Parts: sequence; C-alpha cells; structure tokens
Amino acid sequence: MNYSNGRTVPAKTMNLRLLDTLKNHPALLSADTEQQYTVTGVSWQTYEALLADLADDFPGLRVHYLEGTLEIAMPGRDHEVIKENISGLLRAYFEETRTRFYGLGSTTFRREVRRRGAEPDTSFCVESEKPFPDIAIEVVHTSGGIDKLSIYQGLGVPEVWFWEKGEFAVYALQAAGYERRQRSQFLPDLDLTLLATYVQHPEPLNAVLEFRAATIHKTLER
Repeated sequence: MNYSNGRTVPAKTMNLRLLDTLKNHPALLSADTEQQYTVTGVSWQTYEALLADLADDFPGLRVHYLEGTLEIAMPGRDHEVIKENISGLLRAYFEETRTRFYGLGSTTFRREVRRRGAEPDTSFCVESEKPFPDIAIEVVHTSGGIDKLSIYQGLGVPEVWFWEKGEFAVYALQAAGYERRQRSQFLPDLDLTLLATYVQHPEPLNAVLEFRAATIHKTLER
C-alpha cells in the first residue's frame, strides 16, 4: 500500500488516510486474528503524527518504522497470551536470581536520525535503566513484514529475542550486525529451553510457580 503514489503528500493528509483505512477494515482490529498492514512512502513526520493518533484511538496496535516503510499490526489473542506469559516468567526469573531489572513493556523507541522506530512486545533494561532496552522481545505469529533486526540495529538495542514456533531465537548486536546466540549475554544462566516450556504452559500461575522452583533449584546447584 503506497498512499503517496510517488507524490509528496502532507503528513496530516496521509495520517487521516491511514486512520480511515484502519476504521474501514474491522478485521485489522479483531481480538482473535493477528493482522498487519505495511505502508510505504511514509515520512518521519507522518509516522510521529500517526503514533499520536493511534495512542488515543487504537492503543493495542503495534507500529514499526524503517526508512519510510511503516508496519501496523494488531496482535491477536494468542499473541498477547504468549507475550504476557514471557513477561511474567522473566519477572519471576529476575526476582528469584536477584537481578535488578526495569520493565519497559511496549514502549515506543525511535531515532529520527536513523529513521527507525519500534514497539517491541515487551522489553527490559538489566542492572540499570537506560534510554533504550537491553533486551527487546518480539512474538512472531505471521511471516514476512518489516525487517525488525534492521530497526533494532539502528536503535542500538544490544539484544533481540524472537519467539517463534515454540522457541526463542536470541540475537546479539556485534560490529557487523546481529549474530544468533544460544544464550543471552545479559542472562547467561537462563535456560531458554526451560523458559520456552513454561511459556507454553496452559496454566500461567502454575507456570510461574513451577518455573520459580526450577530456577531456585538451578541456582542452588551452582
């Protein structure tokens, strides 16, 4: 979808067109089905204006921006359940291991000079609070879409986790870009396979309690 059609369109006009598109497609706002739109030719000014409007009218939407390409997504129910499970389990891990953390949730992070913006599903700073998260986590339920690693690289986020098909993929930022790693540089003792097991547990409360017990056991073994 290219609303500019190769021409310069005022930010306010393009912003109204995007909002009209959302309102005219109720499926995008379905609570059960994850939907996403990709829009090209979007200026930084339009992106920022859209963020302000969406915050009021559609607070559940996730928006990512990469050099003029905008991705707008409404997470479905399963997506949100997984996101909440991951957040709850990681908070339990931080508490049990006495790791200082700062939960940033789905805060919008952006850098105009790099023409990049992101709203992770959840994010954390570890040991100290910083302008950008140490760990950004994305729950992947649909294929394709904007290159989120390129966005996070431009934002300087040290580590990005993707949850997809029942497992975590961890990427650490290096000089040449992101490299996949088996463990988190910020949480090197965290067993990601074990964590993934509890993310998919049908009872979130039981998952947290059992994961806490497993974490304590592993800590005592060291």
